[in-house]
Amino acid sequence: MKKPFRFLNILITLFLAISISSTPGSAQRRPSGIVSPEVLSDNSVIFRIYAPKAEDVRVVGTWNRKFAPDIMSKKDTLWEVKVGPIPSDMYEYDIVVDGLPMLDPYNKAVTRDGGYIQSRLMVPGGLGDLIDAKQVPHGDLKAVWYDSPTVGPEQRRMFIYTPPGYDQNPKKKYPVMYLLHGAGGDEEVWVNRGRANYIIDNLIAAGKAKPMIVVITNGDVNNTATVLDREAFATAKTTPGGVGAMAAGLFERSLVNDVMPYVEKNYRTINDADHRALTGFSMGGYHTQNISNANPSLFKYIGVMSMGLFSTFRPDGYDKEKHVAQLKALQKNNPKVYWIGMGTDDFLYRTGVELRKLYDEVGFKYIYRENIGNHDWNSWRMYLTEFAPLCFK
Repeated sequence: MKKPFRFLNILITLFLAISISSTPGSAQRRPSGIVSPEVLSDNSVIFRIYAPKAEDVRVVGTWNRKFAPDIMSKKDTLWEVKVGPIPSDMYEYDIVVDGLPMLDPYNKAVTRDGGYIQSRLMVPGGLGDLIDAKQVPHGDLKAVWYDSPTVGPEQRRMFIYTPPGYDQNPKKKYPVMYLLHGAGGDEEVWVNRGRANYIIDNLIAAGKAKPMIVVITNGDVNNTATVLDREAFATAKTTPGGVGAMAAGLFERSLVNDVMPYVEKNYRTINDADHRALTGFSMGGYHTQNISNANPSLFKYIGVMSMGLFSTFRPDGYDKEKHVAQLKALQKNNPKVYWIGMGTDDFLYRTGVELRKLYDEVGFKYIYRENIGNHDWNSWRMYLTEFAPLCFK
């Protein structure tokens, strides 16, 4: 999926909020009371922006899988468009003023995914209610620093969610889900754009998921460039074999050798495979496969989101015989749930077909969930709402 160029778009938004006015100082004369976005009772949404000198204004949002813009109409100095009705969900969008994407200046809600910062729209009544912050008991979310000698001498940061009531019962122990992100993201993305803590809060409150600890890690061992960029392999931290950051196995080993020992030492966890889940999307789905394949006895609940046969991403070569041997070892350990989710328009869709083909050849059991969607957060948030309830039954 291609997104508009949005570097420094926060600064651009602040600049445009003034520059699109007709004369210097006219920002103070902008009309008050403008609401954008306005969600109507039928889940149609009206977007508005004050831009008296603009010639072309559009809204581009994730409610449109093809990212076709909704053209705004000008009424005096106010541009407006009505979209929808839109299915209940959370969406991201840009307002594009004369070709330049910007945040909605009347909407304080934004999300971040690596370098992408966009305005946020919450549409209620269904899936959106599982993603939104509701009046239910809330768990705690804490950023923690831990030693990671596997990756390097520096400490690394992750988020840890503890469920409602964790601090009130000091003797109770909990299962753990390890939740991984995609390339270009970091440890904040499942919180900021993924809304993982709110999703788990709402699922627990509805009795759909078991109370659990959720560990949200940073899977980028470089903390610099997008690790799927093959040009970054030349400067990435590598194994002796020269494999780049994503395929080097550093994060995978770090999760097992650094992250899990920290969590199990500092939190009240049930430390067996029946009470551990591992899931992630895109690069995180790749890491999920690598970790569970190399450590077949550690996790009984495994979720692969938007990632297929990982041979595509191994610049050091793909060893099918080794992979099949790993799958058979994992099969012997009898995972309770092995779940795969893939959008029909995902650019990795073909790799998912190849993955399932291999699993079928081996006789490896899995649950497959296909949705109409892209390689996008609308899919990944939905996947979490569906995978989490399957865990720890």
